[in-house]
Amino acid sequence: MSFRSLLFVPGHRLELLAKVPRWKPDVVVVDLEDAVAEAQKDAARQAMAEADLGSAGSPVFVRVNPPGTPWHDLDVAACGQSAAAGLVFPKAEDADVVRAVGDRLNGEAGREVGLLLGIESAAGLARARELLAAGAVAAYFGAEDYLADIGGRHSATGLEVLYARSEVVVAGRLAGLPVIDQAVVAVEDDAAFTADAEQGRDLGYAGKICVHPRQVALAHATFTPSAAEVAAARRVLEAAASGVAVVDGRMVDAVHTRLARQVIERAGRPGGAGDAGDAPDGAGVSPGEAR
Repeated sequence: MSFRSLLFVPGHRLELLAKVPRWKPDVVVVDLEDAVAEAQKDAARQAMAEADLGSAGSPVFVRVNPPGTPWHDLDVAACGQSAAAGLVFPKAEDADVVRAVGDRLNGEAGREVGLLLGIESAAGLARARELLAAGAVAAYFGAEDYLADIGGRHSATGLEVLYARSEVVVAGRLAGLPVIDQAVVAVEDDAAFTADAEQGRDLGYAGKICVHPRQVALAHATFTPSAAEVAAARRVLEAAASGVAVVDGRMVDAVHTRLARQVIERAGRPGGAGDAGDAPDGAGVSPGEAR
């Protein structure tokens, strides 16, 4: 499963699922947590359980409310009874709890349901390596909740979350899991989203949280190798095979062939080289903020 884009849809706005195929996200997240007010949570859970999740045209995960809230257990049960491909576990902090939820979910569902963990607090970050080794299929870094937890504030440079973003990537690498980068909540600022996505890609992220449909194509454009990148990678591999030490004016050795193979591998995943999806036009309704 590819995680270039993780498009959030509010649990109380499931009519949006019918529109999702036009945006072609890799994964859709029905959000029962931050996007839904307390008074609407029970109705949103029921609507999710009854919804035709297949209408989204992409794998659907359900973000439940975290442990310790009145809705958590009911959300997990409803997710297991639905056709969801996975459960998004927000604010993960305890690996034993994560394992217990995974065991319960798969037992009740009678099938494999993937766990996608949210690392979005100081405690979660400190235990990220243990958490990502607890049976997850992927994880995301939630900058908004992380900053709120540590008492930080946003800056234009993003340096306030650079350490945390980097640590989550390392945890993912050690666990062999893809990690999805933070949200950009300025939903009409395509340049800001693209710049942040490029930085995330440079750090090693596999994709981006998308809080508006227009961001999906932007994420795909960043996290799918371009035709030029693929061609350059092939030149490196061809040169290495023939013993050439310099390609395009740059030295080639073992690490560069490894990087080139990673580009070719990414290009071979769903989406393919240069396929960034439809151009964003701002259509649709904002599916809510992923925190």
